[in-house]
Amino acid sequence: MKYLVALGFVGILGSLAWALYHMLTGGRDGKSRPGGMARALTVRIGLSVVLFLCLLLAWKLGYIQPTGLPAGR
Repeated sequence: MKYLVALGFVGILGSLAWALYHMLTGGRDGKSRPGGMARALTVRIGLSVVLFLCLLLAWKLGYIQPTGLPAGR
């Protein structure tokens, strides 16, 4: 389970890096590729939602247990 979460975070960070690449290189020489950055950010949002849903499902199925911090200390 730890590896799946780590892989999800790596995918999210990779998508952010890809969006940054498109933002920095877009529009040079009059050749801008429309939609590159938007597509990368859409992928990031999709990966974030899937990771969140997988964490909720793993919690419901008992694969992970919340430890939490003591409240009121």
